[in-house]
Amino acid sequence: MLANAPFRRLWTAMAVCSLGDWLNIIAITAFAAFLTRGAGYQAQSLAIGGVFVVKMLPAIVLGPLAGVFADRFDRRMTMFLADLLRFVLVLSIPLVGSYQWIIIATLLVECVNLFWVPAKDATVPNLVPKDRLEEANQLNLLVTYGTAPVAAALFAVLSAGIEVLGKAVPGMAVEPARPALILNAVAYLVSAFLIFTLRSIPKEHTLRVATPSVLRQIIDGWRFVGGDRMVRGLVIGMLGAFAAGGAVIGVAKVYVVALGGGDAAYGMVFAAVFAGMAAGMFFGPRLLGELSRRRLFGLAIITAGVVLAGIALIHNLVIVVLLTVVLGACAGIAWIIGYTLIGLEVEDGIRGRTFSFLQSMARVTLLLVVAVAPVLAGLFGEHIIAVGAALEYHFDGPNLVMLIGALVAVAVGALALRHMDDRREVPIASDLMAAVRGERYVPAPAEPDHGVFIAFEGGEGSGKTTQSRLLAIWLRDQGFDVVQTRQPGSTKVGMRLRAILLDAAHQGLSARSETLLYAADRAEHVEKVIRPALHRGAMVVCDRYVDSSLAYQGAGRELDQRDVVKVNSWATGGLMPDLTVLIDVPPSVGLARMASPADRIEAEPLEFHERVRREFRALAAAEPDRYFVVDGQRTQEEISRLIQDRVREILPDPVPQETEAITGTMPIIRD
Repeated sequence: MLANAPFRRLWTAMAVCSLGDWLNIIAITAFAAFLTRGAGYQAQSLAIGGVFVVKMLPAIVLGPLAGVFADRFDRRMTMFLADLLRFVLVLSIPLVGSYQWIIIATLLVECVNLFWVPAKDATVPNLVPKDRLEEANQLNLLVTYGTAPVAAALFAVLSAGIEVLGKAVPGMAVEPARPALILNAVAYLVSAFLIFTLRSIPKEHTLRVATPSVLRQIIDGWRFVGGDRMVRGLVIGMLGAFAAGGAVIGVAKVYVVALGGGDAAYGMVFAAVFAGMAAGMFFGPRLLGELSRRRLFGLAIITAGVVLAGIALIHNLVIVVLLTVVLGACAGIAWIIGYTLIGLEVEDGIRGRTFSFLQSMARVTLLLVVAVAPVLAGLFGEHIIAVGAALEYHFDGPNLVMLIGALVAVAVGALALRHMDDRREVPIASDLMAAVRGERYVPAPAEPDHGVFIAFEGGEGSGKTTQSRLLAIWLRDQGFDVVQTRQPGSTKVGMRLRAILLDAAHQGLSARSETLLYAADRAEHVEKVIRPALHRGAMVVCDRYVDSSLAYQGAGRELDQRDVVKVNSWATGGLMPDLTVLIDVPPSVGLARMASPADRIEAEPLEFHERVRREFRALAAAEPDRYFVVDGQRTQEEISRLIQDRVREILPDPVPQETEAITGTMPIIRD
């Protein structure tokens, strides 16, 4: 992915910005604590809490407007100007040096962030191929969350360096948050430069003939989110996951203390969440690569709810930490899939508003739940449930809050799955087990084929076309519904393909192109002619089928047989004949029977046709139950009689009642 120059430049800007964002959180909270250091512990706590509240609030007011900006204006310029504004605002904080300005500047920075993020998220799908979008999002989330420990380490090193410098040079002591904020501002400036030099961001979404008003665009964006079934399920699932996560954040510290852990254990729980998220983002979609992404999204949230219930009910700190890793992994899977689905399924002109709506609602949900969860836990208080004579079970406020969060996650996961499921006809358990094995579950056809499928194969001049016609006539005489067909050329598309494939003027056609054209004809033929006939119980007699490609393109053109098998199996949906009649003649004999001028295949040298014959015989030897080999140098009547005798063995029993009326004879009696 990083070989893609435009994406690499945007990704680098994101990495620098993310580093700046994390450094901003650490430095601003540290600076707020420093400025209120003389006001007591409670005042410091409220000051730091005020910073976090201010960071959340802008999403409520400006989130929808920011999404319209991403969909209405040049996204490159939006990100560039946002970075410049962030540079100026962050740089002003250490220069002004007051708590009031920290609050004001933080509010303004978060407002600007709301415009930068949806513009970036809406741009990424335009810079990478659709089949690589999931990988791109994984890299994006890597720098979004992976730069957090880097920023923390950078702040620690900066603080230690300043402390050493202050001791070595009297009068040089300075609050570490000030240079950290300056470094944070420089990061935004570097990002602005990278974005400004990124010239390949598409602007088609800005080229509307009539641009609706901003209010109309906001309403249209919300209407789209509520009206599109997939997006609605996606938003429900992600907001539910944020609500459950907020419940955990609100009571995690108290719960860890109740389990006998201290600050170190609390840190382990948070580290477990991020470790699990990273594992889920990178390994979840790979381990279950064959499972529908829409299904995986809903199942990940449901699993997260079940795991959270385990965390709420199991009073063992080690098990809680391990379950927290699993919880984080489920959250990581849901997050990466959610972002990827929005990028793939939502059109460019409304993608910014969709991302903005999701991010705004996520922040609002998180803020409300984090505020309510501790209050609910406190109101519920502590409860001891007697289990037997000497056993007690503690079920306190944190347990209740997390259990409610678990139920919410399971409910919204099920609701998201209901809205988004794109494989309703496939049982989820079977689909999941197949994905664990690395396979894609393919359900059995709802209605099995009732007819009989007979294919004729052979080299040029073998007489297979004549014998397939004679067999079709004989079967009709027996009272069967018969469809006589051939490949290529039995559909409208097939006739055009046949003209290309057999016209001697197209001698330059490559072997791979030839293989794909035959497969295209076969796919159309199976869907439009063969399967419908088999479903109604007809006898299908086909002149050439898949084995011709194995012989002519696989052996004759010397292509990899596995590739030819794969493309034809996909084209036909795995449909194979009940009986394949191979009329075998030496190529020298068969070619001598052909009239002039020869078509493109007939004109191939004798060595080519010898390879074709050897492959046909090898295929027949490998599957003797399906193949019936006839010597094509016998008389026409002998060959017909042998084929009829073999076909009688697979005909439906009883023979159709029309037999006697049509032929005037008694039905055939089989031995």
